[in-house]
Amino acid sequence: MKLAETVTFGGSGLDRAAELRGDAAMLDEALESQAGLVLPLWRGKPLMRGEAGQATLVWLPNDHPVLAEAAPVRVFLGRDDGQLRFAADISAWTPVDVDEAQIGAFLDPTLQAHPAAPNQALFRELRGAMTWLSARDAELSATAKAVLDWHRTHRFCSRCGAESVADQGGWQRVCATCGGRHFPRTDPVVIMLITHRNDVLLGRSPGWPEGMYSLLAGFVEPGETLEAAVRREVLEETQVDVGPVTYLASQPWPYPASLMFGCRGEARTRAITVDPVEIEDALWLSREELTEVFAGRHHKILPARKGAIAHFLLENWLADRLD
Repeated sequence: MKLAETVTFGGSGLDRAAELRGDAAMLDEALESQAGLVLPLWRGKPLMRGEAGQATLVWLPNDHPVLAEAAPVRVFLGRDDGQLRFAADISAWTPVDVDEAQIGAFLDPTLQAHPAAPNQALFRELRGAMTWLSARDAELSATAKAVLDWHRTHRFCSRCGAESVADQGGWQRVCATCGGRHFPRTDPVVIMLITHRNDVLLGRSPGWPEGMYSLLAGFVEPGETLEAAVRREVLEETQVDVGPVTYLASQPWPYPASLMFGCRGEARTRAITVDPVEIEDALWLSREELTEVFAGRHHKILPARKGAIAHFLLENWLADRLD
């Protein structure tokens, strides 16, 4: 697919400078000298300023007061225009009047202002602002969120249970007890544009906001190809039989650690039988109806969220740009 790397979170050409990860002394010196700047994240929400179309990440020197309660790990993200970039988790900080129900919602609308943060800098849910950022800032923030989430949930060695420590600029955890080395995980997920003539298959999961439908998706199982995963997931969820499958594009999706493989599949059957354990509803939608959805005029279905690969694939299917 010619436009594959224009999907959000991918294709910015970030220099990850992996050859520097093993030089702990140099990375520490960069942080001390402010040759390296740090992006703070609170519960996975990056610090940013600005509004739609012009938001930017906020980078701080390592000795900034906002970072006083940060976890010790500084994840080295790479080199951006000659500047070394790092990320730090400040989830130990507790904002005033935290609304846990809102923070745990499907899309967290709350904003957090640290008293020591620069003017107008706020912690904002990345899903709600991912299209506001430049391609480079989007890739940096997605990388930071994914790796910091992994550190927070993988403190202990999966081989012996002892606590491990960060290494290689935050890209490994090492267990001093058994010598085990652990790496950030990425879970492969297929998301499927399943078509039959002029129609596309959409579904919705329980708990999604009213009116939200999307492409079907599911995790790839061990020993399974992407093509096999597409056919299995669609059959499990809807009993629709899928024939030829082709790959279209991928998207890093740090919720918490997925790589979405966008695929196209041609349905060989149309009858839908929903598995209520998997999804709540599924339906076929014509191109004409999907046009109404994207225009916000459909009576039942809301437009797909911009920035997500589902929106990207559906938009390009409508415009006949999949080849």
